[in-house]
Amino acid sequence: MAAVNQDVVEKFLDSNPAFAKEYYDSHFRAQVISNMLSTSKNTNVDTTNYHNLSSTEESEMVFDMVRDLQENLQMEKAMFNLMRHLCFVMRADRMSLFMYRQRNGTAELATRIFNVSKDATLEDCLVPPDSEIVYPLDTGIVGHVASVKKMVNVPDVTQVVDFKKSVRQVLKNVKTLQISFFYHFIIWINHKGSFLNDFFTNVTFLRFAQYYLFETKEPLDVTGWTIKNVLSMPIVNKKEEIVGVATFYNRKDGKPFDEMDETLMESLTQFLGWSVLNPDTYEKMNKLENRKDIFQDMVLYHVKCRKDEIQNILNTREVYGKEPDECDEEELEAILVKTLIDSEQSEIFEFHFCDFEHSEMDLVKCGISMYYELGVVDKFHIPREALVRFVYSLSKGYRRITYHNWRHGFNVGQTMFTLLMTGDLKRYYTDLEAMAMLTAGLCHDIDHRGTNNLYQMKSGNPLAKLHGSSILERHHLEFGKTLLRDDALNIYQNLNRRQHELVIHLMDIAIIATDLALYFKKRAMFQKIVDQSKTYESWDDWTKYMMLETTRKEIVMAMMMTACDLSAIAKPWEIQSKVALSVAAEFWEQGDLERTVLEQQPIPMMDRNKAADLPKLQCGFIDFVCAFVYKEFSRFHVEITPMLERLLNNRKEWNALKEEHEAKLAMLEEAKKAKEEAATSGGAPASQSKTCVLS
Repeated sequence: MAAVNQDVVEKFLDSNPAFAKEYYDSHFRAQVISNMLSTSKNTNVDTTNYHNLSSTEESEMVFDMVRDLQENLQMEKAMFNLMRHLCFVMRADRMSLFMYRQRNGTAELATRIFNVSKDATLEDCLVPPDSEIVYPLDTGIVGHVASVKKMVNVPDVTQVVDFKKSVRQVLKNVKTLQISFFYHFIIWINHKGSFLNDFFTNVTFLRFAQYYLFETKEPLDVTGWTIKNVLSMPIVNKKEEIVGVATFYNRKDGKPFDEMDETLMESLTQFLGWSVLNPDTYEKMNKLENRKDIFQDMVLYHVKCRKDEIQNILNTREVYGKEPDECDEEELEAILVKTLIDSEQSEIFEFHFCDFEHSEMDLVKCGISMYYELGVVDKFHIPREALVRFVYSLSKGYRRITYHNWRHGFNVGQTMFTLLMTGDLKRYYTDLEAMAMLTAGLCHDIDHRGTNNLYQMKSGNPLAKLHGSSILERHHLEFGKTLLRDDALNIYQNLNRRQHELVIHLMDIAIIATDLALYFKKRAMFQKIVDQSKTYESWDDWTKYMMLETTRKEIVMAMMMTACDLSAIAKPWEIQSKVALSVAAEFWEQGDLERTVLEQQPIPMMDRNKAADLPKLQCGFIDFVCAFVYKEFSRFHVEITPMLERLLNNRKEWNALKEEHEAKLAMLEEAKKAKEEAATSGGAPASQSKTCVLS
C-alpha cells in the first residue's frame, strides 16, 4: 500500500471537491463559525450532525446581519430579519423574543417579536404595546432563564406531566390576555430540575387552555404545529444585566437541540443582542429628544416675552389699535424712537455706567438701543418686534438671584458695547462680528443658579453630567441659542447661512471664554498681541493686519469678555463697593449650601463667618486676576485707561479697609496678650489684677 502523505491527501481533495466540501461542512464548519463569533471560551463539541450551508447562503446571511444592524431607521425590521436568519442557522421551526423590563418596581418579561419562522412576515410577528403579553420573571422557562442568566435546553416536552396544575398556576400569573393579536400560553412545570415555557398563536387563549388541559399531543394552532423541544438563551448587556430572552422551538430534523446547537446559539445570540440594544438605545434617544422638546417648550413659555409684556415697549394697541405683528416696520420704528431712552442720557457709551438708577425695563430699552447704535438693525434687517422680544426675553431668562441676575447680564453687554465703541476696539471687527459680541455679552450668564462650576460638580447637578468642562458657561450658551432658535425671538433670521454660522461660532467662543480657568491660559497670547501692536508705526497698518487675523481677533474678543465680566471691579468706588457686597453675599449663600447640603467647609471667600476678610480678599482678587487684563487693554488702547485708573483707585480703597481691619485685629490681639500676662503674673491677687485691668 502506498504511503499517504500531505501531498497525496491534497491531490485527492483537489480531485474530489464535492467530498472535500462535505467533509469540511460536517467536521469543521460549525466549530469555525462558533470560534469566529464567540467571546467566551469554546467547548469541544461533536459537529458531525451540523447541517450544511452553501457558501452563497452563508455569505448572504452574514451580509444581511451586518447590513440590518446598521439600518437605524428600520430597527425592528433589522431585528426581525436577523431572527429569521437565526432560525435558519439553528434549524429551528420558530423563534420568539421576550424583552426584560421593570414596571412599578416589578421585573417582568413581555413579548416583542413573536413566532418568527423562515417564511413569516414582520407584520405577523411584531407585537404592538397594546397586544403584548406580560408575565412575571418567576414563571416558565423564559422567566427562569432571565433570572439565572443561563441557557436552558428542553429536549423532549412530550414526557411532561401534571399539566392541569401547570395551567392553573399560569392562569393566576398571566397579567395580560390579548385575543385580538397573539394568544399566549405559559406552561410552568418542574421536570428534572428544569422549567418549561412556550408561546402559541392563532387560537383563542381560553380555548387553547381548555384544549391542553386534557391532551398533550394535540396541535397548538390551525397549521397542526406542536412543540417537541425548546432551546432558550438569555441576552445580557456589557454589565451582565438581563435584556431579553431568545427561544427556539423544534429542530427541523426532528432531533432535540444538542450541545453543538447550544454553542452555536451562544455565539450567534451576540448579533441578536446588538440588534436588541440598538433599537432600545434609539428608542431611548427618541424619548429623551421628545422630553427635551417638551422642557424647552415649557421654558420658552415662561421666559418668552408675552403679548401683553411687549406692550410695555411696543405699545401698538394704544397707538395703532393692533398687535405688533400686524404693524409694518415703519410703524414699529416710530414707536421705538419715542420709547427708547436717549443714549447720552443713559450713558451707555461710558465705562462708568451705573445701573442703580435704572429699572429693569429701562435696561431692556437700553439693550435695544445698543443694537441701534451699532448700526446693525437696518443693515442686517433685524425685525423690530423680534429684537424687542429677544432682549425682553433675555431679561426674563435671568433668575432673580443676588448677583448673577439681569442687571449683571446687562452690565456685561454694556461694557462690551463700550469697549467696541468708546474703547475703539470695533476697528478690528465687522458689524456682524460686533453684533455677535454684544449678543454674547447680554446672554453670557442667563439662567445662572447663583453657584459656581465646582458646586455643580460637587452636588452632582445634571449640568455637570451634561457638560464636562465650563459647565455653567456651556449652559448659558445653549440657553441663549435656544431663544435664538425661536422664530419670534431670532434676531439673526435674515442672515444668510455663512453669516449665521459666523455669529453662532463667535458666540460660542465669547461665552465659553467667561470661564476664568480659560482666561489664565490665554493671558500670555493676549500679551504677545499687545506687544506686537507696539511694533507698528502706523495704526492703520496694524488695523488692516488685525482685521485679517481671525485667531488673534478671537483671542482679543475672549479677553474682552473677561474684562466685561469683571467690569464691576473697574467702576467708580461708590458703585464697586456696593456690587462687591452683592457678589460676596451670593458667595456666602453658596458657602451655606456647601456647609448644610454638602456638609463641607467652604473656602474663606464663601464663608460668611469670615466676612470681615472681604477687603483682603478683594485686594488679592484685583492683584492676581483683574489687574493684568485692564493693564494690558490700557496698553493696547489708551481709550480704555479709565477702567485701569478706577481699578487702581478701588485697590487703594480696599487696601485702606484691609489695613483698618488689620489694625483693629492687632489692637484686639495686644489687649488679649495684656490680659493673659496680667492673669499669669504671680504678684497681685486676682481681685487686685482685675482692678488694674479695669483701670
